[in-house]
Amino acid sequence: QVQLVESGGGLVQPGGSLRLSCAASRSIFSIYAMGWYRQAPGKQRELVAALTSGSRTNVADSVKGRFTISRDNAKNTVYLQMNSLKSEDTAVYYCNAHLVDGTVYWGQGTQVTVSS
Repeated sequence: QVQLVESGGGLVQPGGSLRLSCAASRSIFSIYAMGWYRQAPGKQRELVAALTSGSRTNVADSVKGRFTISRDNAKNTVYLQMNSLKSEDTAVYYCNAHLVDGTVYWGQGTQVTVSS
């Protein structure tokens, strides 16, 4: 089992930056993939960015060039650096871990609000 705890959300003005962190309760070294999803009010949850254990990345077109996903295996933590934030980035952001056996775990989510 993997417990995921997100942090780093908050209120930021358009054009600003935030860094989200997702701390896992066990080593992430062998986890197949970890990623960030988001869900805005009235919308479906969508992939923002994902990173496999082989360091392949998958980033949504809507955030390419602005968001970067990274991992620190020593700290069992995955990060999402968000720059040039826009109002449409406002959502609850969830961390996700996808194990080799197909099991998927989710964090509790962290709110990101982009507003002036």
